Amino acid sequence: MSTIIETHDISRVYHMGSETIHALKSVSITIQKGEYVAFMGPSGSGKSTLMNIIGCLDTPSGGQYILNGQDVSNMTDNELAEVRNKEIGFVFQTFNLLPRQSSLENVALPLIYAGYSKSQREERAQKALESVGLGNRGKHKPNELSGGQRQRVAIARALINNPSIILADEPTGNLDTKTSYEIMELFEKLHSKGNTIIMVTHEEDIAKYAHRIVRLRDGLVETDSPNLDVTTASTLQAEQH
Repeated sequence: MSTIIETHDISRVYHMGSETIHALKSVSITIQKGEYVAFMGPSGSGKSTLMNIIGCLDTPSGGQYILNGQDVSNMTDNELAEVRNKEIGFVFQTFNLLPRQSSLENVALPLIYAGYSKSQREERAQKALESVGLGNRGKHKPNELSGGQRQRVAIARALINNPSIILADEPTGNLDTKTSYEIMELFEKLHSKGNTIIMVTHEEDIAKYAHRIVRLRDGLVETDSPNLDVTTASTLQAEQH
């Protein structure tokens, strides 16, 4: 296994008027290629800040962050944007789909920035939709899809550039319980194909799907341990045989 993420004593400080907020104090974690990790913690623990730094949406105030062998701690916004588009697929709680675009167009969007031709974009977007079970929904707009289908479109978009990491921020936050479990089974399938998945969640039953749980509190790592109670399709199947 090769290391894909390394953070060394990263901190993040925000100045709001006269107030100084230490969102992250000193976080050092290492994530290997192909891992499935959940970041957990109460509101204000720093989990979303850590996710934003790992996703190159923000830079640390101190410390070092190495992503796939590249030091991204002090990159410019343009350099970060390039790394994001190449290395990271995002899945958000609110789906973040463009309402007037079809599913196919939403999924193909990152490929425009990557310089693919229209026919290449459509072909790859169709394959990505098929990989999440929505091959027949390419022409539908977001308002013609259920919440679970919208999240599948968002996952297909996250996969389109074959990213090194899939970052999922509260991916089931807007879904009912049954649909949440279906989406988590899809993540499990993606992980079994070799994808590295990092998920932020505050829900214990969703975190159980991850193979490792990092718990944060007050801007520090409280615990970092393998999930011995992993609720995966593979363990369930193993029990059935």
